Amino acid sequence: MTGLTKNLTKNPPRALRAWTVTLAGIGSLLCALDVVVVSTALPSLRTDLGASLSDLEWTINAYNLAFAALMLTGAALGDRFGRRRMFAGGVAVFTLASVAAALSDGVGQLIVARVVQGAGAAVMLPLTLTLISEVFLAEKRGVAIGLWGGIGGLGVAAGPVLGGAVTEGMSWEWIFWLNVPLGAVMIPLALLKLRESRGPRPQLDLVGQVLVVAGLLGLAWAPARAPVVGWGSGEVLGSFAVGAALVTAFLWWERRARYPMLPLRYFRRRGFSAANGAIFLMCVSLFGSLFLISQLFQIGLGHSPMDAGLRILVWTATPLIVAPIAGALADRYGNRPFMFTGLLLQAGGLAAMAALTGPDVGYGTLVTPLIVAGVGISMVFPTAANAVTSAVPSADAGVAAAVNTALRELGGVFGIAIAAVVFARNGSYATPGSYIDGFVPALWVTAVAAAVGAGAAAFVPPKSKPQQEVRRSATPEAVAVRT
Repeated sequence: MTGLTKNLTKNPPRALRAWTVTLAGIGSLLCALDVVVVSTALPSLRTDLGASLSDLEWTINAYNLAFAALMLTGAALGDRFGRRRMFAGGVAVFTLASVAAALSDGVGQLIVARVVQGAGAAVMLPLTLTLISEVFLAEKRGVAIGLWGGIGGLGVAAGPVLGGAVTEGMSWEWIFWLNVPLGAVMIPLALLKLRESRGPRPQLDLVGQVLVVAGLLGLAWAPARAPVVGWGSGEVLGSFAVGAALVTAFLWWERRARYPMLPLRYFRRRGFSAANGAIFLMCVSLFGSLFLISQLFQIGLGHSPMDAGLRILVWTATPLIVAPIAGALADRYGNRPFMFTGLLLQAGGLAAMAALTGPDVGYGTLVTPLIVAGVGISMVFPTAANAVTSAVPSADAGVAAAVNTALRELGGVFGIAIAAVVFARNGSYATPGSYIDGFVPALWVTAVAAAVGAGAAAFVPPKSKPQQEVRRSATPEAVAVRT
């Protein structure tokens, strides 16, 4: 490695770091936006496309299934063919799929387009953290990841309002058209402004790719189908069994592969395994509650899509402020305090909302629980990502980010499925009162999931290993190739 390259690695230009955080943050924003923005449009989709409860779940789960199943593959493609190049390619696939979604004239076409969107996002999102890890040292990475979380939080914050405004003032198709100009601008900027790098493995682990994609798909398919066919059905139990068997085969293969896509030794590190467990449970809670709350204000309390989006804003806007602060403070105090406290706040806020919600509840009663839950979520996202990427050599930050984001999306699929099952057993869409009858017990379940996640977060080390110590465990070939 030349002296100039070494210097750029230790002290990348400020402009490069600024462009990296900005573009990575916008990539995260796009991925988050297309989960949240659709949730506000669910009632319109149900009416315009004649969608059933199962169809509504699939407009979200189709995206999450592809996202979760292909995440490790996306990171591996970036490591092998260039992270900058594959990030731009992921944005391109996501943008074209958005066009297809906007042009859909049936729920089946929309679901297929959402699958392709999820595939593009699966390449894009894990590489956002890898690109940041390449230009920030571990001891300064918390600030950058906090900013990344804040920009991504804008998608969560703007999603309900944007989805409500577009659905009410125009039509649901425009929630997908909005992605197109942003994606078209991002592609050339990514190719021009980001630094190219590659991971330590000269070959793709093709056997591992097939096993992990099929295994994660099986594990995600089961909860996605359970609300329709039942948790005890042959399809669901068989899907769980096949998915578990394939993931087991994947782990067996990774212990023997010459260039494993997922070094299993990382799971022996508490910062890696505990943070991933916490983020999975947090997303079970978050996606399940989002699925419920976005419909509560419209179906249960009678507000328009725009009004519903504005009322949810106090919950979803908190990452804009809290995530950068939590990320910066984590560099000084460690990730564990923010993850543990954040999950307790999320659990407490959702539990309070479940206890207070009734047919005559006023918005003022729900504001404080929404804010408390939002602050908690905002504390967890950047610190969990920082914990897992700091627990591995910098060359494998893409692998760590892929595991983290795959578990986030897998948690989302489980969260929506569990919330839908509990809702369907206790209520229905027939009247506002019957919706609230199902909403309350389902929201209690999401609060419990967050509380269990706090227990997992308690096992995260109080401070991350110094990056120099982590790097010693890297293999000699674990030096990223930069151009």
